[in-house]
Amino acid sequence: MSAALHPLLVPVAGWLGAWSGSGTGEYPTINPFGYAETFTLGHAGKPLMAYSQRTTAADDGRALHAESGYWRMVDHGRCELVIAHGSGHVEVATGTWESHRLEVRSVGVIGAPSSKSVVEISRVFVRDAETISYDLAMAAVDQPLLPHLHAELHRA
Repeated sequence: MSAALHPLLVPVAGWLGAWSGSGTGEYPTINPFGYAETFTLGHAGKPLMAYSQRTTAADDGRALHAESGYWRMVDHGRCELVIAHGSGHVEVATGTWESHRLEVRSVGVIGAPSSKSVVEISRVFVRDAETISYDLAMAAVDQPLLPHLHAELHRA
C-alpha cells in the first residue's frame, strides 16, 4: 500500500518517478564531458520528495557523480533541497517551485576535509509532460558562479 500524496505535492506530482537521459558538463578547471544520468523522485506521504541521482561517463561508462536527499515543499511556492553528494559535500538550497519549474540556490555547502572547495550551487529544473531539463551552475575551486551542467531526462 503506498502512502497518500501530501497536498503540497499535488502540484508537483508529475515530477514523481524515474527519469533518464544525457547531459554535458563544463567548467574552467576541467575538460568538457558528456554523461548519462538516472534520476528518481519518490514520496512517502510527507511534503517532500526523496531524490536520487547517478551519472556515468558517456565515453566509457565509468561512475562520475552520485547524490541523494530530499526536495522539501515548504509551502505553496517555496522549497528547500537537502542533498548529500558522493564528492563529500552537503548542500542546502532554498528557492521557488511551480508545477513545471523549480529554481534553487544554495544557502550553504559544507565539504568534507578531503573534498574540493565548493562555495555555491544554483539549479533550475523545468518539466514538461515527459521531459525534465536542468541547468546547474557552481562556484568552486576559486571560480565564480559559472555554468557547469545541462541535461535532458525522459520518463523511464
